[in-house]
Amino acid sequence: MIDKTVRDVAAALEGIGDGATVLLGGFAGVGEPRALLEGLVESGVKDLTLVANTTGRAGSGMGRLVSQRRVRKIIASFSRRGSAPDVQAQIEEGWLTLEIVPQGTLAERLRAAGAGVPAFYTRTGVDTEIADGKEHRDFAGVPHILEHAIYGDVALIEAWEADRWGNLTFRSAGRNFNPVMATAARLTVCQAQHLVPLGDIDPERIATPGLYVHRVLHLPVGDPPA
Repeated sequence: MIDKTVRDVAAALEGIGDGATVLLGGFAGVGEPRALLEGLVESGVKDLTLVANTTGRAGSGMGRLVSQRRVRKIIASFSRRGSAPDVQAQIEEGWLTLEIVPQGTLAERLRAAGAGVPAFYTRTGVDTEIADGKEHRDFAGVPHILEHAIYGDVALIEAWEADRWGNLTFRSAGRNFNPVMATAARLTVCQAQHLVPLGDIDPERIATPGLYVHRVLHLPVGDPPA
């Protein structure tokens, strides 16, 4: 019998080691796997590469990992003042590397990894610092730059509903980066607000098939599923 549910945060994060590339779902806190993030902080892993929409918030999750100098590189779309105040200082010291990626390009680099596409050309970023050092090519007379897929060792995501096979649904904005990150990692761990019996999720509503999900941690929160 296939049952991907795990008993607690420690079991969900088992095997994640130093130097891992970790994909973190969420957008401005919505759809963020907060319990898994806090568990990652408590696990003690270090020398991480984190891929997320932002560089995190001070005092929680990703921000704590940065403050404790457990992160060596961040790939993100936004780094705003006050979100993770240690980021700039650590960059200036040479401890931390920050790669800023346009939001659509970030999503596509993750989607490409899940689709088996190693790289693609895009117009986004041409004639900006983002294009520095990247291969350029013209298509129909329009310049494009080459962007590479982002592969993760592990993806930590949040879903609205899950069943024991790991089939997932997402609620409204909670969908954000979670589905593309689920497909781009060798190990995908999902924090689910609701765990429902197998067969209760209409196949038409499944956004991420269980094929991409390896562990499901049920943490009840929010309204009951419809």
